[in-house]
Amino acid sequence: MQKISFTENVDFNDNKIVTKVLLETSFSKEIRILLKNGQLMKEHKAPFPIIVHIVAGVIDFGVEGTLHTLKQGDMITLAANVPHDLLAKSDSIVRLTLSKQDAANRVEKVIADS
Repeated sequence: MQKISFTENVDFNDNKIVTKVLLETSFSKEIRILLKNGQLMKEHKAPFPIIVHIVAGVIDFGVEGTLHTLKQGDMITLAANVPHDLLAKSDSIVRLTLSKQDAANRVEKVIADS
């Protein structure tokens, strides 16, 4: 058993998006993404299905040219290889669930390229 909090020890960065793997299980990786208002993760794809959960804040979530405004409590799922981007409309805490087979450092590369 493991216990974590997505809302404790939150440290936003004015210059870059902050990510941290908070939990790894036998089937998934749970990653916290901290985006300050206006920060953007450019369009990218995940090689496996993902789940995105807005823990706090508001995100414009673009999926194949369609914009979805997601607010606190909202969740969205995407199949593998679906292009998507994220734009923070306020300071936001995002929970990203990756497949165990996916690499957490792939998310870091997306942020570095944004």
